[in-house]
Amino acid sequence: MKKTYAILLFSVVSFSASAAGNISKGKVLAEKYSCATCHGKDYGTPIDPSYPKLAGQHRDYLEHALTAYKRGDAPNGRNNAIMTGQVKPLTNQDIKDLAAYFHSLPTTLVTHR
Repeated sequence: MKKTYAILLFSVVSFSASAAGNISKGKVLAEKYSCATCHGKDYGTPIDPSYPKLAGQHRDYLEHALTAYKRGDAPNGRNNAIMTGQVKPLTNQDIKDLAAYFHSLPTTLVTHR
C-alpha cells in the first residue's frame, strides 16, 4: 500500500511540475530561439522600447501571449511576423517552459496594488 501511495504521489508531483513549466528547459529554448536578440541579454532590456520586458513577467500572461502569437491571424491571435515565426514550432509544453523560465528571472517590473 505504501509503495502504491508513493508512486501516486510522485506522479502527481511530476505532473504538477510539468503543468507549471520547466525552468531549465525554458532556458534552453530561450537560447535556442535567440530571444535575447530582441528582448535583451537579461530579457529585461529590450532593444526597442516597444518590445516587452520578459524577465519577471507573469507566467500566465506569457503563456497567453505566446499562444496568441502562435495562432497568428486566427481568432484571438496576435499578428507579428517575427514572433509568429518564432513560436510556430513550439509545443504547448515548450510555451509553458519558456513562461516558467522568464517568470523566474529577476525583474525591474513594478506592480501596483
